[in-house]
Amino acid sequence: MKESARYAKIVEWSEEDGCYVGSSPGLFLGGCHGPDEKKVFAELCQIVEETIAIYHQNDKPLPPPTSGRDFANTMQGAA
Repeated sequence: MKESARYAKIVEWSEEDGCYVGSSPGLFLGGCHGPDEKKVFAELCQIVEETIAIYHQNDKPLPPPTSGRDFANTMQGAA
């Protein structure tokens, strides 16, 4: 399993921005955006890989994994 698989990757439509927005909660702030959902997801996956590489280059421990957590229900309960 790739190390990046341990981090949730979320792509959702933003009415406010009028495009898809990709993020990886717990790993980095911000993310990527664009009009094509698949392209945003591909870019997000690349950003996750690059972020993990930067952590390793700086000899910093990675944040706790976020995959496997029930983000949808957690976010729904917060709404």
